[in-house]
Amino acid sequence: MTSSSWEDFRSAEPDFADTVRTRFEQYRHHVLATLRKDGSPRVTGLEVDFRLGEPFLGMMPSRKVQDLLCDPRFAVQANPGPDAQMADGDVRISGRAVEVTDPALLARYLEVVKPPEPFHLFRVEPTEVARTGIEGGDTLTIQVWRPGGPLRTFRRGSDDGSPGEVS
Repeated sequence: MTSSSWEDFRSAEPDFADTVRTRFEQYRHHVLATLRKDGSPRVTGLEVDFRLGEPFLGMMPSRKVQDLLCDPRFAVQANPGPDAQMADGDVRISGRAVEVTDPALLARYLEVVKPPEPFHLFRVEPTEVARTGIEGGDTLTIQVWRPGGPLRTFRRGSDDGSPGEVS
């Protein structure tokens, strides 16, 4: 899959990008999925930090760091919240995590964030951004963006079959 920058995503779909950011900022801890060396999945907790106009994944040395350095593919799921309501939907970003090694960018990041040392910082290059929610009490709505394409919306009512694309 083709990845792109967060800025490319924001430029293409500013309202959707704001919805995704807002959803991630509601809670501090989220769920990160990475691939182990043998290809099996690893799921761990993580903070997603929106700074300098894009999301960053910061972490102390760990297995998830090793996973991302071996295979940068990831998915991060926003914390669903304290109850079953999920009023703002279920949001996920999938893509490539690129380690930040540029001293200037690291310095800018460290001006506003004081992570425990040592730490690794990764930029997010999205390959897919998705939101699933319920509208009107009974209509499942799925929104999906991928690089180079428009935001696609699928809806399915409580008595319908599979979701149909509406835009």
